[in-house]
Amino acid sequence: MIDIRHLRTLAALRDSGSLVEAADQLSLTPSALSHQLKDLEDRLQCELFVRRTNPPRFTSAGRRMLVLADEIIPMIKSAERDITRLAGGEAGRLHICIECHSCFQWLVPAMNRYREHWQDVELDLTGGFNFAPLPALLRGDLDLVITSDPLDLPGLLYIPLFGYEAMLAVPMGHSLAMKPFVEPHDLSEETLITYPVERNRLDIFTRFLDPHDIEPASVRTAELTPMMIQLVASGRGIACLPDWTLTEYQENETIDRVKLGPSGLWATLYAAIREEQQDAPFMEDFIFTSIETCFENLTGVIRVNPEEQQHINGA
Repeated sequence: MIDIRHLRTLAALRDSGSLVEAADQLSLTPSALSHQLKDLEDRLQCELFVRRTNPPRFTSAGRRMLVLADEIIPMIKSAERDITRLAGGEAGRLHICIECHSCFQWLVPAMNRYREHWQDVELDLTGGFNFAPLPALLRGDLDLVITSDPLDLPGLLYIPLFGYEAMLAVPMGHSLAMKPFVEPHDLSEETLITYPVERNRLDIFTRFLDPHDIEPASVRTAELTPMMIQLVASGRGIACLPDWTLTEYQENETIDRVKLGPSGLWATLYAAIREEQQDAPFMEDFIFTSIETCFENLTGVIRVNPEEQQHINGA
């Protein structure tokens, strides 16, 4: 009577908060998803959620189904992993490089969870500040790169993990903290603290300052996110960082954060892999685990339609 697709649909509806977003998450049309939910309600002869509420409000029967979904879906995923390993797909190497150290906040928990199911996959992690990670990925020196800056390199596939807003971190009580958002000229007298990477790989320059021909008063670098936060907190400068990295520091009244522009500065974080590895079970499951872990541990991130995966420059 109840299919696994029904449980996945209900869970997606709860997690996304809307029929349209749930449909995107499941690669269905909204009408197909609505029909699937109506079919389940007809089978059970009861309503599972109250329509015309946003987000959907589940009935007691719907909440019971969600409990079942939370029990069954992980069990099925675990069984699929076990079967894949038994079929001989467990061997592999996964050398990962990250272009932003703030990713450690979610990537390390993702790797720890992944190791529970893929103990025979060789895992390694490095930072990409001192070399060009994407060409190294193409050469086979790396197997996956976490990046927000896809390059035009044939043979690479960019799979979206999540969307996020980049915010400006400023010292507590800074004059910019009083503004609803900052404009490029507001940074012309500030010291900007960045990661030690090329300017053309930093959104604060390429998408915010450079289009308006604005330069900060000076630029200094720091490799570690906590070091950048400490410099900001002590009044040594300001920094552009992903919103998820700043939440706990603002809650602790270490720094303030401000939007960049009236609409914010939004970006997408990708897992870059070689095309020939996209169907490798150990690779597919690492990306699935990473996305799952992100939405469990990070605040302010949004889902990106999987159909937006990019081969080269969005093609």
